[in-house]
Amino acid sequence: MRKRSPTMSKSRGRTSTALARRSRPAASRGKASAKARKPAPRRTSRSAKMTTDHEVIRRWVEARGGHPATVKRTARAKQDTGIIRIDFPGFSGGRSLKPTTWDEWFQMFEDRQLAFLYQDKTTSGKPSRFNKIVNREQ
Repeated sequence: MRKRSPTMSKSRGRTSTALARRSRPAASRGKASAKARKPAPRRTSRSAKMTTDHEVIRRWVEARGGHPATVKRTARAKQDTGIIRIDFPGFSGGRSLKPTTWDEWFQMFEDRQLAFLYQDKTTSGKPSRFNKIVNREQ
């Protein structure tokens, strides 16, 4: 941006210095402006828990009517089972998921060093089905 001298602008009667001040980023305009533009925090990340405890995972899933599954098209060999998921009846993954036993599911879970991210209740207090299988290193 080219520096302007503090002369009067013909169009609005303001000095060019005042116009330059308005075009600066929020971070350089002061604390009040920066706080006003700060995005609201996500509630999910605050209420989500992470676990590797098999019994906690099993109880959470079964209490919500779910069961362990794998994604059919991700298996590459007879011994490879592909991506693991939790299947809840009535959701769109019914055709692409293959049910599996808890023992097989937890074996894959441990072999791949995964963790279970889950939410107990929604913001309205209802039991949540939010879950995600993530790397333990995260």
